Amino acid sequence: MSIAHPYLLFLGDAPDQLAAKVADGVARWRREWCVGQFRLPGCVADVGLPDRTLEEAAAAGAKTLIIGVANRGGRISEAWIETILAALDLGMDVASGLHGKVADIPAVRDKARALGRRISDVRHPTRSFEIGTGEKRPGKRLLAVGTDCSIGKMFTALAIEKEMRARGMKADFRATGQTGILIAGDGVAIDAVVSDFISGAVEYLCPANDPDHWDVVEGQASVLHPSYGGVTLGLVHGSQPDAMVMCHEPMRPHMRGLPNRKVPDLRTCIEAHERAARLTNPAARVIGFAFNTSALDEAGALDMMKRVSDEFSMPCVDPVRTGVGPIVDILR
Repeated sequence: MSIAHPYLLFLGDAPDQLAAKVADGVARWRREWCVGQFRLPGCVADVGLPDRTLEEAAAAGAKTLIIGVANRGGRISEAWIETILAALDLGMDVASGLHGKVADIPAVRDKARALGRRISDVRHPTRSFEIGTGEKRPGKRLLAVGTDCSIGKMFTALAIEKEMRARGMKADFRATGQTGILIAGDGVAIDAVVSDFISGAVEYLCPANDPDHWDVVEGQASVLHPSYGGVTLGLVHGSQPDAMVMCHEPMRPHMRGLPNRKVPDLRTCIEAHERAARLTNPAARVIGFAFNTSALDEAGALDMMKRVSDEFSMPCVDPVRTGVGPIVDILR
């Protein structure tokens, strides 16, 4: 699905900053696409954009109201419906990454149809996909993989795309999750695709391209995560990565949602992902690490990354602390 920008980011009545993490991600990576933020009374979150009324945002050219709230259960709040309807009246489309579908709200659905507005429930694909073939196609692809889920794969992929473009390289971020889709303006929510078609959906997402063009593909979970490994495997097979970056949080005590399962060691994760990737690209390899070292002080973080880099003879970076330049050096 494709989403029109500029955006107005709707923070609703978010009770804390974490509840507006979707809007926060969009504001961080696509600030130039945003005309401002709209908050209801009681909203505590702030993503650093100008506060706009709906009328002001429409006058500034906003084309889509982005529901940037991630509440418990992913439901559309009754308190938001008035805002959504008003945005439609003012000429805006609506996009949401929540589990609940905006298009299932009768009043919103009917008004959007009457006015010719578009509703994008990005977590729910609107098209079907072919089964993956594994056939080699031109162009280059990098996939962010990880030792666990929710470990920085989207952030890493976006940082790499930004650095590559700054150096004049051909690169496009390919979104596979709801927040990534809102940041990119299009993409496929891979975890909502029927399992038989995941690899085919990824082949569709990053098709044949120029020989020197890089698709930087947002990863999901880990092939070694018992709950979500199937999604990762489809991503690995469909993207046919020439390069992979292993994302890791060194101080994480256990795999997300599995308190009795430790995060696998780096070497085991590299071997598992390379083995899986070489089914569709025999040359696939991990070329570096992206660590989230936020739990460490500066000296401790730099020392750990140097030790890992020396041990594996490949760069180890923190996209926030150090940037991703050493990884892009290899891709170049």
